Order: sequence, then C-alpha cells, then structure tokens
Amino acid sequence: MKLHRRQVLAGAAGLAALSPGLGRAQTRWQMATPYADGNFHTRNVRSFIEDIQKGSNGQLAVQLHSNGALLKMPEIKRGVQTGQVQVGEILLTAYANEDPLFDADALPQLVVNYAQAKRLADLQRPFIEARLARQGLSLLYMVPWPPAGLYSQEPVTSLEQLRGQRFRTFSPMTNRFAQLIGAQPTLVQAAELAQAFATGVVQAQITSAATGVDTQSWDYAKVFTPLGFSMTKNAVFISSRALQGLSQPQQQMIRTAAAAAEKRGYEISEAAAKQTEATLGQRGMRVMPPSAKLLEDLTRVGGIMADEWVQRAGEDGKKLLEAYRASA
Repeated sequence: MKLHRRQVLAGAAGLAALSPGLGRAQTRWQMATPYADGNFHTRNVRSFIEDIQKGSNGQLAVQLHSNGALLKMPEIKRGVQTGQVQVGEILLTAYANEDPLFDADALPQLVVNYAQAKRLADLQRPFIEARLARQGLSLLYMVPWPPAGLYSQEPVTSLEQLRGQRFRTFSPMTNRFAQLIGAQPTLVQAAELAQAFATGVVQAQITSAATGVDTQSWDYAKVFTPLGFSMTKNAVFISSRALQGLSQPQQQMIRTAAAAAEKRGYEISEAAAKQTEATLGQRGMRVMPPSAKLLEDLTRVGGIMADEWVQRAGEDGKKLLEAYRASA
C-alpha cells in the first residue's frame, strides 16, 4: 500500500524525536528507489537497510519504496533534499543536466568491464561527494550496472541502421548519442519501457541486460547485442541533516554498512550481468556479438562525445578523464 506524502512527511518528522538521551526512541526513515523489487540494486538496498537496522539495535527503521512507487526517478534527489524522504537511490547519469560530472561513466566505450568501472568510480567519487555536499546530501555508496547493450527488432551491424529510428533515451548522454547517430531521441523511464515499445513510441534502446529482464524485453524486442557500451552507476545517498542527527557511532555504522553494500553490489552486479544475459537468450531473444563495424562506429561516436563532455565538464572533467586514462 502506498503512503500519502503527508504520511511520509509525518514519518520524517519522527527524526526530531530522537535524542542521545532517549535510548528507546526510534528514528524512522523513508527511502525511495525507482527500481523494481527483483532488480539486483534493490536487493542490495534491502540488505543495506537490514544491516543498518540491525546495527542500530532497533533504534533506526527504514521503509523502502521501490519501483518509483513514492517518487519517480527525476523526483528522488529533490525529495531527499527537502526531507520528504531521508535516503534515495538514483542513476547518476539521469541527473547530468545538473552537472556533467554525474555523466562520466556514460561515455560510450570508456568503461567496458568491472575493473575499469571501479577505477573510474574511485576517481570520480570526490567530485560526486563535493557536489552532493553542496546540496545537503551525503554519498553512501555507488554500484555500476552491467555493461549496456543494444536492443533492436533485427540484427544491427552498423550505427547507420539506427538512423531515423525512435531511440529510447534516459539521460542527457543517451539523448546526445541518439542525435549523433541520426536517430530520434525519446525519453522513457524503465518502468514504462514495455508500453513504449508496444505502442511504437520507441523502436530501439541501449541499456543493460538486467533492465531487459526487469522489463521482460523479450515481449518487445527480438535482438540483444552486448556492446560494453557503458557501465553507468547508481548512487545511494542520504540527507546530511538526517545523518548528522544520529550519534557518531550510528553514523559510522551506516558508513560501514554502505562500504559493505558497495562491495556486495559489485559482486552481484557482475553475477547479474551473466545471469540476465543468459535469461534473454532463454526467453527467445537472439543474443548476437557486435560486428567489427559496429564497434568501430561506437568508438568514433564515443570520441566525439568525450571531447564534448570535457568542454561541458570544465577543469574537473579534464582532470578526471586524464587521471582515468593515465591509470589504465
């Protein structure tokens, strides 16, 4: 059952009731994520919540609202800033219009495996933390999605085949990619994918096999081409005010649980990459390796997008990209 926003705000107000002198008082938090219960990110979040509830000896309770039931993806960060919820999870690249540093992991072909994803994330973290801190938010952990691939109705061996097609986008970077290849960019959230394909709103997309399984892509697409296109990250963050309202031991306990969630998240993401790609094939989709021409096209477009991104991201973006490339 969904909570009305007034009820959620009432729950948030319970924060004020907690004080170090009241050992039995309970802090009640709300958390919002846009992803379905079966998604590996959501399963990881639930484990994280269990860890902090146990670590607080019952003094901290967190109610999770999954699948965008309380707040949709574009609303979650603002919801944490305003205290409507205390904890949130977002796809960083979906917020790149606010700051291009959120978008580094979406550059095509920059990151194609988990070791590279972790290296970029570690270099990117101080920039993300600083930006969130200015908005009253504290980063807890980040976990990458499996490598993104192409969903289409027929085999695609070059980007030219996508010219003119209605291409699903979910971030500024995917929107720009669609523009550069001559496709028609169409913003569609994950929860609305099946309907968008069924009604012809979109004809192709690039996203992970995990999202394909979540949305039962075998009902709307025929071919999946693993590309290692990008490995975008989800970020879990908390209201700095809510975090600082806890005792120092509780704050450290949450940080420790977050570090464990990040480590666990990488492990289950890698497992999900293999499992979900296999599921697409088992459900009748053709899983086809990319052609040399398609990879060549992606590298060319990725180079253009990286140059454009550095121009937008300024000195911080330049430092991040140079540090990443130097660490290879």
